[in-house]
Amino acid sequence: MEEIFQKIKQLRFEQGMTLKELSEKTDLSVSFLSQIERGTSSLAITSLKKIADAFGVKMIHFFEETGNLNYAVKKQDQKPFKIESSDSTYVRLSNNFIDRKIEPFLVTIKPHQKENEPFKHPGEEFYYVLKGAVLFTIDQTEYYLREGEAIHFPSSLPHIWENPINQETILLSIITPVIFN
Repeated sequence: MEEIFQKIKQLRFEQGMTLKELSEKTDLSVSFLSQIERGTSSLAITSLKKIADAFGVKMIHFFEETGNLNYAVKKQDQKPFKIESSDSTYVRLSNNFIDRKIEPFLVTIKPHQKENEPFKHPGEEFYYVLKGAVLFTIDQTEYYLREGEAIHFPSSLPHIWENPINQETILLSIITPVIFN
C-alpha cells in the first residue's frame, strides 16, 4: 500500500494540485487525503477510483511496476492491501492486460471477523476456501463452506461473509467485472 500512497502524492505534485483541489475533485476530505499520502489510513477501492479519475489515470497506474508487462505474478510481487471499512487482507493475483475479464485475489479473513453491511454490485463472484471456513449470506440464504469447498453467485444479490471459527480463513476469490483496468 505504501507504494500506492507515494504514487498519489507524486501525481499530485506533478500536476501542481493542492490537497484542497484534489479534495474538491474527489469529494474526499482534505484530512483523509493527507492521511492517505502519509500512509496512516486505509484506502477503499472506490476512493482510489475517485483519485485516479481526478488525476486522469487508470487505477492500474497505482499497481504497475515500471518495465514490461509480465503475465506471471511471482510471490515477491504479491503485495497485500486492505480495503477501507474491512479487516480482511487482499492480495491481487493478476497483472493487467487488454480485455481482461476477471479479477483474482487471495483474501485472508481474521478469526470471527464479520462484515458489517451486505454489499452488491454488477458482476459475478467465485470463492474457493483454501484454509478455514466461511459463512456467506447471499440474498438472505446462508452457505457454510469449509476447506476445499466453493461458491459462485451473481454479485448483484446482497451478500456478506463472516469467519465463524477461531483461525484465519484464506479464500481464492475471482470477481467480475475487473476493478483494476
